[in-house]
Amino acid sequence: MSPYRVGIIGCGRPWKSEGATGFGMSHWHAEGYKASPDAEIVALADISLENARAFQARHGGDALYADYREMLAQEQLDIVSICTWPHLHAEMAMAAAEAGVKAIHSEKPMAPTYGEARRMVDICESHGVQLTFNHQRRFGPQFRKARELLRSGAIGQLQRLEGICPNLCDWGTHWFDMLFFYNDETPVDWLIGQIDVRDGKSFFGLIHEGQGLSYFHFQNDVFGLMITGHGVEGTVGNKLMGSEGTIEVRTNREMPLRIWSKGSSDWQPVEVDTGRSDLTWVEDGVLDLIDALKSGREPELAGRRALRATELIFATYESSRRRGRVDLPLTIEDSPLLDMLASSKNKA
Repeated sequence: MSPYRVGIIGCGRPWKSEGATGFGMSHWHAEGYKASPDAEIVALADISLENARAFQARHGGDALYADYREMLAQEQLDIVSICTWPHLHAEMAMAAAEAGVKAIHSEKPMAPTYGEARRMVDICESHGVQLTFNHQRRFGPQFRKARELLRSGAIGQLQRLEGICPNLCDWGTHWFDMLFFYNDETPVDWLIGQIDVRDGKSFFGLIHEGQGLSYFHFQNDVFGLMITGHGVEGTVGNKLMGSEGTIEVRTNREMPLRIWSKGSSDWQPVEVDTGRSDLTWVEDGVLDLIDALKSGREPELAGRRALRATELIFATYESSRRRGRVDLPLTIEDSPLLDMLASSKNKA
């Protein structure tokens, strides 16, 4: 079989290089494709051809385009990576699906509105296109070991899952996704939440809340809690709380995983491999999506899984707008956060 033809939209600048405003995620996508014998980067699209040329010199790719639509029309691509800001994801994914690609791998968060996020998934499914999003922490050893401990009964019956991070959408999309990961992808049936926009920041063109609180119920009677904003420094991570103990997962390398189980008098560290960072896990996600495309199985980073995490983000915003509980599935099209900000501005 010939290698899958890969095109990358949004080359950007390498992480921490001069003029870089992000993590250079396209470069980490490229490392994954280069590690696979079943993929070949053949085309690059970026509104800055200077960025595209620099990317080409480092990762390859014969053809350069300033217009991604022209690349889709000319290159007969099998896989497309979308590494642009969130407000561009939906239109690019839908254009790629309609161009006949076999798979799309996009950066997160999915989109600025829930309607756009849902349409991305629906259109890819209707065209038979495999859609994935870069929730790379599913490949982190501390997260996988935490789920392994949970499944082994180390903390008894799972009762509650918690996530703590700076915001609901840019970082929280990872944590909502991880709570589904621990709980075997069990759906959520209701959520109640509140947000406050004071001191909210903008990341990659999206405005975020200053503080947020989200409490929700999985269909297997496990409860979830997400806390964002002020005072989370040093506590960013996940907790898995069971009838006989607690597992704590952190983002620091000193103690990424620890457990307090029945019979213990204190926290016990759990050894995991910390030799690779969360950015190198991006490569694992790319290799997984290629394998899934070959075998026909569901990829670990499947679009439907990402949509469930995204639904909880927008359901939290919607609960704050309604001032009440939100029952799922969510049926809104907009972003309640953006709507509330616009309404507040109009009243000022």
